[in-house]
Amino acid sequence: MKVFNKVVDLQNELFYARKEGKSIGLVPTMGALHEGHASLVERSVKDNDITVVSVFLNPTQFNDKGDLDRYPRTLDDDCKLIEKCGADYVFAPSVKEMYPTEDKRHFEFPPVSTVMEGARRPGHFNGVCQVVSRLFYIARPNCAYFGEKDWQQIAVIKQLVKYIGSDVKIIECPIIRESDGLAKSSRNTLLTADERAIAPAIFKSLSASVEYAMSHSISETRDKVVKGINAVEGLDVEYFEIVDGNTLQNVSDWNSSDYIVGCITVNCGKTPIRLIDHIKYKEHKI
Repeated sequence: MKVFNKVVDLQNELFYARKEGKSIGLVPTMGALHEGHASLVERSVKDNDITVVSVFLNPTQFNDKGDLDRYPRTLDDDCKLIEKCGADYVFAPSVKEMYPTEDKRHFEFPPVSTVMEGARRPGHFNGVCQVVSRLFYIARPNCAYFGEKDWQQIAVIKQLVKYIGSDVKIIECPIIRESDGLAKSSRNTLLTADERAIAPAIFKSLSASVEYAMSHSISETRDKVVKGINAVEGLDVEYFEIVDGNTLQNVSDWNSSDYIVGCITVNCGKTPIRLIDHIKYKEHKI
């Protein structure tokens, strides 16, 4: 496995791979990798001749500098995990390398980029689109792999692909969870032992709500989940929205869509750490 810090070096390497007709898979990450990331890399290795994993903590998608400062940085361990998964290249550029000049491009794809996380983290998805579009330009992958934990982000990136006219195929990969149900996330390492002990209540409540929803309304189900999580000391629901899985708009009843998803963000602990998860109530994509 080779590690590149310069755009031109990675592009030169991929030029020859592409010339030989090899397929390229890209796994964009911000580092602090875990088993969830590993599953993306392994999927790309299985699907493609060449796999590139980017490790870049993108400052433009953080609207909270404190959140950026707290984000774990573990490049050496990340490279070990990536190599173990069978990837060919790691792209770990500096901020200056990725953004030699200020990126003033503005991406907005309402309603998918303006609800939920988009409404509560101004500029976040614009930053995501800036870095992902740049990575697509640099690596020119055939496929790019994203985890379903960041479910809304995938919807935004699909809109981005259409907007920039890219032919990259977006591959969605299932959430990888801890044995107690907590969605694996780089942010989990920031939790104290006490916070980590209560965090699984999020998915426990979401899971229980699937059966509850069979005999209760949208609003009753939403209230049940929020009250159940907020009853745990140290957990505070920032939002829980039950939406159409294609439009990301709120649904009024269970018959209004064939694809219905509950999306939640919970603040855990005193810092607090934002934990994101979702549950699918109905899944029949159009």
